[in-house]
Amino acid sequence: MPERPLGRPELDATPVEVAPRLLGTVLRHDDRAVRICEVEAYGGADDPASHAHRRRTDRNRSMFAGPGTLYVYFVYGMHWCANVVCGPDGTAGAVLLRGGQPLGDLDTMRLARPAARVDRDLCRGPARLCAALGIDGTFDGADLCDPSSPVVLVDDGWPPPQAVATGPRIGVRRAAERPWRFWISDDPHVSAVRPS
Repeated sequence: MPERPLGRPELDATPVEVAPRLLGTVLRHDDRAVRICEVEAYGGADDPASHAHRRRTDRNRSMFAGPGTLYVYFVYGMHWCANVVCGPDGTAGAVLLRGGQPLGDLDTMRLARPAARVDRDLCRGPARLCAALGIDGTFDGADLCDPSSPVVLVDDGWPPPQAVATGPRIGVRRAAERPWRFWISDDPHVSAVRPS
């Protein structure tokens, strides 16, 4: 089956609804590609762990864009993280891409992530995923549903995962207990496994 970019209607729902749907999809930047195996949902004003909890700012403005927008932010003064914006235009919500299986142009990914000793570690974790794919702040606001976009989210016909685990979010202080992290069970590319 040929690849097809995900459509906006598929992403026009709450982050908690969209997050498990993204498992098994492919994020592509030029020839580099990763099959998403781990994600984390973030809401807006109702989610104390969200960048959009208090208000719209220059940093989080892409979180308020329409479904299918790429929201990229800088964290800890050194790492980029990528999110798929979901829900209606003007309502903040996004799904953090936490991990995936490297699929395309592994040589370029290895050059971008020289600390990864094995290919399994190239995209294990949100910052590693962005580094391996070459995604930084210049891609913030990109349209993931547009086939001509430099970064696109596609369905390549891979069947939905048989088993999906859920658990608390990682790396946040507030509302971490919400079971809004989703991952493909037993996938070796998941960044960290905790009991579901």
